[in-house]
Amino acid sequence: VQLQASGGGLVQAGGSLRLSCVASRSISSVFNPKNMGWYRQPPGKERELVAVITSGGDTTYADSVKGRFTVSRDNAKKRVYLQMNSLKPEDTAVYYCNTYSASGTYDWRWGQGTQVTVSS
Repeated sequence: VQLQASGGGLVQAGGSLRLSCVASRSISSVFNPKNMGWYRQPPGKERELVAVITSGGDTTYADSVKGRFTVSRDNAKKRVYLQMNSLKPEDTAVYYCNTYSASGTYDWRWGQGTQVTVSS
């Protein structure tokens, strides 16, 4: 597994979760220069981009999560984080991390992701 996401769970609407994604040793040496993204796949839907953090720390968000989610990274620990506040039932999905590119390509294999379920 190149990328391992964790921190998901079951939470009530309005609650918070903090997701973490760590790069394995095999890719850790090239992690720092990568732009990283958090993605999610809701039940029965396609995977979508949620947030991006560049190698320099600039961030962008999907409109649906703007103001509620915060992406960050710790290059020393080879980790990216997604702080999710004010969660809504429509945030229910499997969440993944991977590299981000405007061309839509990904550098690394997808991990299993972490399930987030928000109850109303």
